[in-house]
Amino acid sequence: MIQKQTISPSRGVKGDMTVPGDKSISHRSIMLGSLAEGVTEVHGFLHGEDNHATLGAFRAMGVLVDELPGGVLRIHGRGLHGLAEPGDVLDCGNSGTTIRLMTGLLSGQNFFSVLTGDRYLRKRPMKRVVGPLAAMGARIWGRGGGDLAPLAIQGGGLAPADYDSPIASAQVKSALLLAGLYAEGVTTVREPHLSRDHSERMLGYFGADVRPFPGGVSLVGHPRLTGREVHVPGDISSAAFFMVAALITPGSELLIRNVGVNPTRSGIIDILQEMGGSLQLLNERELSGEPVADILVKSSDLKGIEIGGSVVPRAIDEFPVVSVAAAFAEGTTIISDARELRVKETDRIAAMTSALGGLGARVEARDDGMVIHGGQALSGGTVSSRGDHRIAMSMAVAALRATGSVTIEDTGCTATSFPDFWELIERVGA
Repeated sequence: MIQKQTISPSRGVKGDMTVPGDKSISHRSIMLGSLAEGVTEVHGFLHGEDNHATLGAFRAMGVLVDELPGGVLRIHGRGLHGLAEPGDVLDCGNSGTTIRLMTGLLSGQNFFSVLTGDRYLRKRPMKRVVGPLAAMGARIWGRGGGDLAPLAIQGGGLAPADYDSPIASAQVKSALLLAGLYAEGVTTVREPHLSRDHSERMLGYFGADVRPFPGGVSLVGHPRLTGREVHVPGDISSAAFFMVAALITPGSELLIRNVGVNPTRSGIIDILQEMGGSLQLLNERELSGEPVADILVKSSDLKGIEIGGSVVPRAIDEFPVVSVAAAFAEGTTIISDARELRVKETDRIAAMTSALGGLGARVEARDDGMVIHGGQALSGGTVSSRGDHRIAMSMAVAALRATGSVTIEDTGCTATSFPDFWELIERVGA
């Protein structure tokens, strides 16, 4: 049954809150904890559908994971070569991170495996990882010449990669580094811009020999990984919805605690501050190899800006809610160099153009971005998430400043990354 939510205009977003654990770091904690020797305990793990898909895959390969009070996971690692051949197809659900990173990791295993996902994931392009993995010696088959799931993988016998990626993609980079764990020698990945570096940080935290350099990263194969205690910070992608909500809603002041502010992920902060947003980082610190801070946000008069270049991969998941901020800013915002948005859970350029336009915003879609003419009052109405969690939550934020109630259809998808979103947004002012 497709769920829907109706949001009415807000009188202010206020309070002191935390957001769920970082989805990207939660994925990687399961993967590396499973490949490590000894026990890994993960605190702050995001118990969303995407991360549970990763958790289910490793349990299917023989990894014992205990769920302790407080949502803590205790992973009994099996070592780099300890995974068992799964007895069935591994279902990645809606998670692009799961299927792409697992394709790299499974390419190094001496067994056969098959990865699939839901109807949305089976439409997403996989050649970006399958191609460079095949160059390492991986044997991978899939629909559309290996571009579409299900993917069948016969692992083993990999050579190290020396790969110049045409795009800045943490999923591509991470897939190759995970495969590189099983290659004799040094695997190197270069990017046109630095993508998020959670994989490099966590690989180093678990004991791998990781060597970042300007423009890329290298990894020495066959490391010995050792179980660690991992504290997952709050997900900045989840915090972004509340940051924008507080900025665009008059009379707002919101403190979001314990948010990961990794510089490869904090493009959203840079963008919103350039737009004139009042965001202040407090209590900055490091946790399990990741920078963390509390973020104080106050309502602000935003202005339109041009967004492109190196900031794009540092904020790629936040562009749906960035477009909401732009709709309420004075002047025009131009987003470019963001064609990657076309191949997310849905075509996010088309989805946000349609959703915002349906409420009266002046938005033009471009091949690699959008032009948003801000300062237009948004009306109430009904919009569709198209099954994309970030579209659903972004439109909930937009509804806070609409002139009437907005009904968002197909909102069950938010469980993939933020199961408590609707309760939290109501608590702080929706």
